[in-house]
Amino acid sequence: MKNVKKNKNNVTEKLNEPGETNDFSRILQEAISEALSTLGENVKVSIFFHLENKFGIKKRDIPQKISDFSDALDRIFGIGASNLEIMFMESLHSKLSLVCEWPTGCKWGVPQVTFPEYVQLMKQKFEEASVSKKKIEVFVGALEEQEQRS
Repeated sequence: MKNVKKNKNNVTEKLNEPGETNDFSRILQEAISEALSTLGENVKVSIFFHLENKFGIKKRDIPQKISDFSDALDRIFGIGASNLEIMFMESLHSKLSLVCEWPTGCKWGVPQVTFPEYVQLMKQKFEEASVSKKKIEVFVGALEEQEQRS
């Protein structure tokens, strides 16, 4: 079986393909960068420049400083920042393909979620899905190994 290894407990684990990773931070960075690219490359570069020079937020640090990033966008764009954050959320959602159940409360509307709250929820769901996927891959790998021995 290709890209398979045994861990210390002799359980078969599927290895990621080269270049494939389950790194939420990388996916979030890509989602933000792709959403900003829709505004034009020069605009994207300018936004990252201002984030780093005026707010001390480097592009690579955005996932760890998501609230600071959101605040900086609000200071730069004012009310327009919410439109950017919606673009980021749409881009992230399309990359993750996760289904989330939103907290219920009001029967007539969708609950309001801030961008940092949305990112935290997606990170949590992503990690839960990664654990579930790994369990499935281990189970399937063990079955395939058992069939090969038979």
